Amino acid sequence: MNISCIILAGGKGLRLGSDKALEKVNSRTLIQHSVSVLQGLGNEIIVVTAPGKTQLGLEDYPAVRIVEDSASGKGPLMGIYAGLSASTSDLNLVVACDMPFLNPELIKYMVSVSDGYDAVIPRIGAMLEPLHAVYRRAAKDAAAELIGQGMYSLRQLLAKVRVKYIEEQEIDSLDPGRLSFFNINFPEDLTKARELLREKPPSS
Repeated sequence: MNISCIILAGGKGLRLGSDKALEKVNSRTLIQHSVSVLQGLGNEIIVVTAPGKTQLGLEDYPAVRIVEDSASGKGPLMGIYAGLSASTSDLNLVVACDMPFLNPELIKYMVSVSDGYDAVIPRIGAMLEPLHAVYRRAAKDAAAELIGQGMYSLRQLLAKVRVKYIEEQEIDSLDPGRLSFFNINFPEDLTKARELLREKPPSS
C-alpha cells in the first residue's frame, strides 16, 4: 500500500511505571512487535520517540527511521505532528507502540475508505481510537495550528479536519475480538498479552 506507518514510541507509561516501548511480550519488545507486523505493509516505518530516546532495540530493522519529537510531555498530538512532518506519503497509519495485536486487514480496510477524508478513525460506542488511525499528511497543518495555540487535544484536531469514522460493525467484520485496540497500561495487561501471544501462531 502507498502509506507510511508511524509508530508513537512515547515515553514512560505512567500507570505501568516503565518505558512501554521496551517492555517485553514473550521474545520481543512492544515496539518490535509493532514493527514486525507493519514491515512490508507500507512505504516506510517511522518511529517517533521522545528527545534523546533513540535506543529502541531496532538494529535488526534497518529500514525503520527514528524521528525525535521536538518536545516531551505534551501528549500524542506532538508525536503525530512529528511523524506526519517526516513522512513521505500522503496517507499515514498512526499507531501507539503498546498495541501488540495490530490487524493488517483492518488497516488495509481503513486505507481503502480514506478517499475524501483527512482522517479515518475507529469508533466503538462513544470511544474513539485516534492512535489507531489513518491520517493524511496535510493534517499536520491543523496540528501545527493547534500546537501554536498551546492546544494538544486529539479531539480538537479531529474537529478541524474531515473525518471518516469506522463503526463497530465494520471493525467486527475484520477483527471480531477487537484485539487491534488492546493496549498495555497495567502489569496485568502485559500478562494478558503474553498469554494471548502464546495462543497465536508466530509472525514473521
